[in-house]
Amino acid sequence: MQAARKSIGNQMKDQEKRTDHATKPEDRIRFTQLAAYGAGGIIPIALFNIAGILVGLMGNISLGLSAFWLGAILIVPRLWDALSDPFIGHLSDNTRTRWGRRRPYLLIGGLLVAVFFVVIWWIPKGDMVRTWFPSDAGFQWFQLGYILFSLLLFFTAVNLFEIPHGALGMEMTTDYHERTRLFSAKSFVGNLFAMSTPWLLVLASMEIFKGPGGNEADGMRYVSLMIAAFLIPLSFWWFFKLREPGFVKAAKHEKTPFWKDMKRTASNRNFIMLTLTIFTLNMGFAFVQLLGSYIPIFYVFGGDKVAGAYMLAINGTIWAITGVLAVFPLNWISPKLGKRNTLTIAILLMCLAQLSKIVCYNPSYPYLIIIPTFLLSAGMLFFFTLGSSMVGDICDEEELKTGYRVEGSYYSVFWWFIKMGSALASFVAGALIVFTMFDETQVTKVDKIQGSVREMRSKVQYWEGYKGIATANREWVENTKTQTAEAITEAKEYLTYLGKETLKNQDETNISLPDYPKQKKDALLNASSTTQTTLAELEQLQSRLEQAKSETQPSGIDSIIKGAITLTLHTKIVKARMNSFELMSRLENRSRETKNSREHYQKLIGEVTGVNERIANLNMTMSPDFLDKELGSIENSIMPLTQQTPYTLLMMRVVEIGLPLLLSLFSIFFVLKYSLTEKRSHEIKDLLRQRNVTNDQRPMTNDQ
Repeated sequence: MQAARKSIGNQMKDQEKRTDHATKPEDRIRFTQLAAYGAGGIIPIALFNIAGILVGLMGNISLGLSAFWLGAILIVPRLWDALSDPFIGHLSDNTRTRWGRRRPYLLIGGLLVAVFFVVIWWIPKGDMVRTWFPSDAGFQWFQLGYILFSLLLFFTAVNLFEIPHGALGMEMTTDYHERTRLFSAKSFVGNLFAMSTPWLLVLASMEIFKGPGGNEADGMRYVSLMIAAFLIPLSFWWFFKLREPGFVKAAKHEKTPFWKDMKRTASNRNFIMLTLTIFTLNMGFAFVQLLGSYIPIFYVFGGDKVAGAYMLAINGTIWAITGVLAVFPLNWISPKLGKRNTLTIAILLMCLAQLSKIVCYNPSYPYLIIIPTFLLSAGMLFFFTLGSSMVGDICDEEELKTGYRVEGSYYSVFWWFIKMGSALASFVAGALIVFTMFDETQVTKVDKIQGSVREMRSKVQYWEGYKGIATANREWVENTKTQTAEAITEAKEYLTYLGKETLKNQDETNISLPDYPKQKKDALLNASSTTQTTLAELEQLQSRLEQAKSETQPSGIDSIIKGAITLTLHTKIVKARMNSFELMSRLENRSRETKNSREHYQKLIGEVTGVNERIANLNMTMSPDFLDKELGSIENSIMPLTQQTPYTLLMMRVVEIGLPLLLSLFSIFFVLKYSLTEKRSHEIKDLLRQRNVTNDQRPMTNDQ
């Protein structure tokens, strides 16, 4: 025993003299394992952030839900994670199966992530669903409840995958730099997949996914199905391909009590300093992701959600490409400077990125946004990759002290603090969006007008296929019958909606205009009367179409079809006028409430009046070609109505730049308190190796 101690002491002295570190062949990870493990980054890097960012963004600007409450409900899954994450980590550490202790969770977690990612986006919406509730507030609380429940399911599934996956990465190799290489592969593949994720908003905005009258929230329903179809086979690949080299040693360990594992993590000073560093950095990163989505749309592009979505997609692609390429300098810098110094460089890059936004947020030069994106992405890649790798080093330190490997427990706490940083940022960002006086109701009401106009354009474009008397035949009679039946159904459903809206107490709305309740009721009654008349005319038209089967004169058929073109559009015009009334009332109310922005709202009111007049003066007898062009012109004039006040845009910029910068300064303080250097990590590894050799050489006793 004395000889073993002397040997260990000599090795420590030799270690102090070494200036570099060479990875031994047995510690090298094969490329196939590196690729399989790296692909697991798709879930925590891409899908985790998609749910956290797009649910809040689309819930606010597409569904009109409160940014404050959306931010608040994103904290609830994190509170649930405080219970579930350590339990999952402990369960993973103490699982013993023929497939290992980590791999079963990769399969189950991956499949559940695919299913629940789809569930998130199928939020009940629409006029008919709205009629189930006595008030708009009740309907919105129902939607918020659905989002909360689906997010709880989704994030629990993510945890079930990610905690065992992260723990597996820590035990696949004990080499200091090879571990960084392994987590770099995870960041590399995760960011590679993230190149496509910014385009999900663009895909969701395409008519093929959202439909003529839908919005981004509708489009994400079908985009999510494509993501799930991609994720399911990956889950089986991870399960069958990955190996657990640490399971042989872990299988011999006794199962440990839950609270004992948690006490270990809470008493490790280096782990506390590292966790606080990552927590503050990730909170700042979450501010950038959440508020950074609003600025391109509403500041750089003046409320044009399509142009803003493309800019976000391009910016996100630059982010992902930078994240992929930054893996290579990370693996060059970290071995030379050490992980702690490299992490400090990452924080400084993020500070520089935030300061550059003062100049780079420029509506005249929108592509300047790429500059802070490049700097921020490199910094974020460095700190996310190094953070996980450094937790592995801490687990080596823990094994030296106690003889146990509890990567799952450490990684679960580490992962929870990352998510808690994102959740707190979501809550604070939601409160700050309310503080900046961002008006999501204005945006959703503009969306409704645009949706009605787009639905009209879709129908008009369909009727462009009818070329007049030359094509007046039985085929077009059948087509007209189909269109008339759809219009009758639409009119009946809209009458049901108008009837229930008329019965609601209009005094309970969030509009304080004294004449609004009476004006709203009059508008509803007028819309109901007009739609009732349209329905009667459509039913008469349906009877005429039945008789047209025996019509032999093309001129008679042509007359019926041309009459149908106008009638099938009537209900959509009524919807557009009703939505225009709602928007006008909203803007007038805001003009009275915000004196400093009155000029801004008066300008928008004038533009809404112009749009309303153009819709009211549509000549429905003009040819479909000309009608389509006029509707297209109206649609283009609607988009600027989403513009927010100058005060709102200024405060959003101040918050989005300033808060992450402040949090980065805190993180520098914490990282300087982290004392597990590269030199000490190599010493720990050599001591563990020597102890394992000593244990293997120890003679068996009679009791053994």
